[in-house]
Parts: sequence; structure tokens; C-alpha cells
Amino acid sequence: VQLVESGGGLVQPGGSLRLSCAASGFSFSVYPMSWVRQAPGKGVEWVSYISSGGGSTSYAESVKGRFTISRDNAKNTLYLQMNSLKPEDTAVYACVKDPYGSSRTRGQGTQVTVSS
Repeated sequence: VQLVESGGGLVQPGGSLRLSCAASGFSFSVYPMSWVRQAPGKGVEWVSYISSGGGSTSYAESVKGRFTISRDNAKNTLYLQMNSLKPEDTAVYACVKDPYGSSRTRGQGTQVTVSS
């Protein structure tokens, strides 16, 4: 199982970024996926969830209305579109396979920094 995140970087408040998570080594379309984040000195925070087929999604209250999770099962890729970014969104973002199952696996993450 391999999960490789990309798309992070430095962005000004109010800006946008799109994160990607390239999955390999397993049947991507079978598993639900999530995004989580960890800010410096803080614990891991769940951000968003998407079902295996993409028909069901959910979001943390802190990002609802600003972030959109999606997936392309043909490309084995998970996405997180982040708009109206705030300094408090600064964190390492990681994708998670099978977030509530026995085969839960987390990627290494990509750094997102929101600062002027």
C-alpha cells in the first residue's frame, strides 16, 4: 500500500490549493478515504471523508463550505480542494485509506502553510 500526497505549499490567506493523494498497491475503488491534518504542537484532526464510490462525503465543521473532497477511481487518486484558506488551516495534510476499518493506512503528508 502506498499513499503519496502532493499539492501543498505556501499560500496567502483567502487563497486556494488542491491537494492530491496518489494511491497504489490496493484496490482504491473499494475503500473509503479521508483527509486528516496535524498542526504544529497539536493532535491529528479529521478533515473530511468520502465513501468508496464518492457518493457520500462529510466534513469537519472547521472546513465545511470551504473544502471539497473528491476522488477519481479510474486514476486511483483522492483530492482535497481548499478555498478561502485561513492561517489556522496551516498543517501537514495526509490521506488515509479505510479510515474506520482494519486496514487503516496513512500517507506521509504534504505541508500547507497559510501566511501573508
